[in-house]
Amino acid sequence: METPPLVAPDPDDPAYRLVTLVHPDEPYDGDRCDGVLALLHTVTDKDRHSGDLTPHLMKRQADGSWSITYRLRADHRASYQLYPFRGEAPGTTRPDWLRVLDHARPDRYDTEPRLPARDGRHPSSVLSLPDAPAQPYVRRREGVPRGRTVPHTVAGRRVDVHLPAGHGRPDGGPYRVAVLLDGEMWGEVLSVADTLDNLTADGAIPPTVALLVHTMGPGRPDDLSCNPDFVDLLADRLLPWAATVFGATTDPAHTVVAGQSAGGLTAAYAAYRRPDRFGNALSQSGSFWWPDETEFDEGSEWLTRRFAAEERRAARFYVEVGLQEWMLLTQNRHLRDVLLARGYDLAYREFNGGHDYACWRGGLADGLAHLLGAGTPAVSVASAGAPGSPERTM
Repeated sequence: METPPLVAPDPDDPAYRLVTLVHPDEPYDGDRCDGVLALLHTVTDKDRHSGDLTPHLMKRQADGSWSITYRLRADHRASYQLYPFRGEAPGTTRPDWLRVLDHARPDRYDTEPRLPARDGRHPSSVLSLPDAPAQPYVRRREGVPRGRTVPHTVAGRRVDVHLPAGHGRPDGGPYRVAVLLDGEMWGEVLSVADTLDNLTADGAIPPTVALLVHTMGPGRPDDLSCNPDFVDLLADRLLPWAATVFGATTDPAHTVVAGQSAGGLTAAYAAYRRPDRFGNALSQSGSFWWPDETEFDEGSEWLTRRFAAEERRAARFYVEVGLQEWMLLTQNRHLRDVLLARGYDLAYREFNGGHDYACWRGGLADGLAHLLGAGTPAVSVASAGAPGSPERTM
């Protein structure tokens, strides 16, 4: 008997799949649940923002279980959770949604390794349909030489430094540099060291010193909003320190700064403000709408307008965004068009997914390989066709 999640061809379109999630009939907090909400990353969020979660409420089946079927394009990837509840279905206010996120659980029937979470929340299940981009570097491999990660504090900032295997040999260095924003997520939760070790072992990147900068604390909105002081701190304090202590290169052409969401905006801003130190920017789902017009006299998409109006910087870019990111897709495409028009070296990709570490962890590896790897083929700037919104069918 086939076990869920069930993935079946769409009889009307071979480019799509019908994906059925199932929640078993089981006690919830000592009693039967009254309903189950499916949280398909970004897809459910979109309807929550619209004030209606009913498209994601699972249906009770004759055997007592709960199920829901989505129609998804065959290259879709998403993390997801299930939220069984008693009483009324959850509301869509921010407090309601935070309560859902605090208690949602992974799918008991999932088949892929789960995506870890932070702040005490449960991990997520991951759904990767057959045509989703390969992620060959994400999982820990046996037999791969291991680097080591050491915690430090630089200019009052927590920075975890991942050193490649064999670091410190007489024939080593200067090492390439990757500055990863939101470093506490990448290091402590997602084990990006495994990805870096795999990339190095395969020769996809040269031995690289990775600086995992903690930016997820209360100061994050200030740090990651085109803040010149923060970028200068990275350029003038962090990078020289890494060069002195760990033999990291001072060559901007061999230095990458990478981030997601507001971190993606900041990575691009670092290359705009300090191309003398950051010659490569890796932006994933960058918040290029910043700032809201109501908060800043110059209006939205400030950084994109700066790239359009000012002298071209000596910087390369790897930019990717999810086709399901309705709040970011248009702005990332605008940045793409501006960078190409100004003659920047740009690799651009659209993946069929959302604002999701399940997608970003593969994209981070691809971006590092493109920007740091010698002779890596350029990524096509052609975007995938927009799939529209996934549909719930049952």
